[in-house]
Formats: sequence, C-alpha cells, structure tokens
Amino acid sequence: QNLTIDQILPLEIAAAAAPQTHPTHEPTELVPVVSCSVAMDEARVAEAAVIETVQVSASRLHDNRARPSTKYAHWQRFVAIRADAQQAAAMQPLVAPGAIAVLDRHYNSLAPYRAQQPTLYAVRCGAALLLRYVDFDEGHLILRPYAREFSVQLIPLASHESPADYLVGRVCLLFSEL
Repeated sequence: QNLTIDQILPLEIAAAAAPQTHPTHEPTELVPVVSCSVAMDEARVAEAAVIETVQVSASRLHDNRARPSTKYAHWQRFVAIRADAQQAAAMQPLVAPGAIAVLDRHYNSLAPYRAQQPTLYAVRCGAALLLRYVDFDEGHLILRPYAREFSVQLIPLASHESPADYLVGRVCLLFSEL
C-alpha cells in the first residue's frame, strides 16, 4: 500500500519528545505563615505578624468549600502555621515537625468535609493551638490525636459556647519537607 510509518501512526513522535516551549503558569496566592496566637486571635493579619509566606495554587485554595460561623465570616480566610514538635507529635506521621499547615478559617463547622474521612482542624485549647480530629458529644469537644500513644482530650463547652468558638479552621493543605 506504499504507506510510511508516519502515515500509519496518528501521532508525531518528534513533537512528543520536544520540550514544551509554553510552560503553563497557574495563578498562585501568597498565604502568610503566622504564629499560632495570630491565627487564633487576629481577624486580619498585619504585615508585621507575617513570619514568611508560602505560594499556593489559587485554584487549590478557592476550590475549598466554606462553612464559616458568623463570628469568623469576615476574617481573612487563609493563613498558615508551622507545626512545632509538640503539635506534630500527636499527629505523626500525618503532620511532621516543621510542616506548614494552611488553615481555612472559614470552615468552622463540625460537618465532615469529606464523607467517610476525618477532618483535621486547628483547635483553640486555652492559649495553645492544637491540630486534631474533632468530634462533639454531650457538650464536649473531643480532640482525637492520630498517634495512639497520645490521649484523647475533652473540652467542656459552656451553655453559651458553640464548637465554632474553638475551631480556628480546617487544615486544608499540609506542606512537609521529605
């Protein structure tokens, strides 16, 4: 039939091997890495409170569903913290010491973010910020660690308090160095 290999194959081999000349630039946003106290207590992050910034894909941030309590609906939505050894210990290997946790402070609901999957939250516990799985039962927040050697913690809620008063936000992204 006098056909060449180029006519039989519908793809161009040379084009597949050539490097792409037009790199795709996905829009990114800078998320401020702040102290735990700033993440818990500041509606807007002041420039002086920013320790560092991380670049995150804008689509990864804005694809997150929001469920803010009315108290936090006007807060700056995304901030990040660097997990210290104490925060990471109870959640290892999920959270490594030094990992950066991006918090969605507009998700203060105990409704599961994904069905059949626990949701990791940043939780106010006194003056500390803990990274834990959270349940609610009989007027108590139940903070569950990932590591079995750590105990479950209970936070009793007063009659005028709601779980959202303690949920700083959902951990929507984790960055760890390998």
